[in-house]
Amino acid sequence: MTELAAGVEIPDRYRYAVVPHIMVDDAAAAIDFYQRAFGAREDFRIGGPGGGIMHAEITVGRSALMLGDVGADGAGTGSFAAPASLGGGTSVALHVFVPDVDGLAERAEAAGAEILQPPTDTFHGDRTVILKDPSGHLWIFLTHLEDVPEEELRRRLSAAG
Repeated sequence: MTELAAGVEIPDRYRYAVVPHIMVDDAAAAIDFYQRAFGAREDFRIGGPGGGIMHAEITVGRSALMLGDVGADGAGTGSFAAPASLGGGTSVALHVFVPDVDGLAERAEAAGAEILQPPTDTFHGDRTVILKDPSGHLWIFLTHLEDVPEEELRRRLSAAG
């Protein structure tokens, strides 16, 4: 699984996706981390009335991500929570296809990410790393290696145990 499928960077199935909106305890620090670790570009930010960031948007690879500080909008609805307030867990993982998952993993770890699964060639045709950012969000970065037909995918999954 080391040869990149000719001209395939992101499988068509994932080219158009839901835009995630994550909440953190310190959006400015999170944006700084994402820039250093993932090469993110900050597109814009809107400050909250009491400080902090009400809403910001960044781009990681070709993927847009919205984020903000919990409570910075002043709504006080309690609808949003950062992973730390959930005991460190989260129910969402963010998938992003990148050209060089190994390079990203090295940069992310040096910037403070916790590597949960090092870069690995997987049965589904992608080289994948799973990490946790300092805010507690789970990220799965993938470099697409090959398109795997469904029958072969099932065979590989069976063989993997």
